[in-house]
Amino acid sequence: MCLIVFAWKVHPRYSLVLAANRDEFLDRPSSPLDYWTDQPDVLGGRDTEKGGSWLAANVDGRWAAVTNFRDGRPAVPSPLSRGHLVAGYVSSRASAPTYAAEILQPLSAYPGCNLLFGDSRSLFYASNRHLPGTATQVTSLSPGVYGLSNHLLDTPWPKVERCKASMRELLDGGETGLADGLFDLLADRTLAADDELPATGVPSERERMLSAPFIVAEGYGTRASTVLLADNDGTVIIKERSFGDGGAELARRSKGFHSANDPA
Repeated sequence: MCLIVFAWKVHPRYSLVLAANRDEFLDRPSSPLDYWTDQPDVLGGRDTEKGGSWLAANVDGRWAAVTNFRDGRPAVPSPLSRGHLVAGYVSSRASAPTYAAEILQPLSAYPGCNLLFGDSRSLFYASNRHLPGTATQVTSLSPGVYGLSNHLLDTPWPKVERCKASMRELLDGGETGLADGLFDLLADRTLAADDELPATGVPSERERMLSAPFIVAEGYGTRASTVLLADNDGTVIIKERSFGDGGAELARRSKGFHSANDPA
């Protein structure tokens, strides 16, 4: 994922309201939202090149999502895929607090990334990049509306701030049209003004292209938009819209499950 906006324990019906865009090279092989054949209790898209996932959930109610971290550092080849952090959690039996205690040291070995993971009771944020002078840590998030792109949580990039504002408006509007409204905010192709662009070490032309919530570029762009709604009664619905060259919509999918209990 490259953009995630989410509301945690803010909506009266949904403990989690999440909207996310996955930006990736168009030729990278992946499979769409579905239950995994080798892990039938896991639902999500899958990177078929490395076997990980950008966003996935277990039918017991645990879920995780990841974004890359963009800071201009030269890419260092690594056998580790950030998507394995998502797959590792939802394929395990670890509770969110247990995973939070276990993941800090292993996380440092991965290329730059942010990780969100949780269950019906708790939500955690972790990054292997952090502000100078501060220690890397896993943070338990309190109720609120958050935004995450390719920097630290709630870094005020224009697309993050715009999508958080749209999320708040949708939450104030209740339940009617919530999912469609979330897809609308993810479909925003508005570029940031040049004087608002972050400086992340990439050329200004690329920085401008990456500043839209929905990205369209030659050979690269938003491949999938995902909405996750976790009802207080344990029902989880995940909706996905997939896209191809030029941002053309290819398909829509919707899957769900009812989780009676999270793991202890």
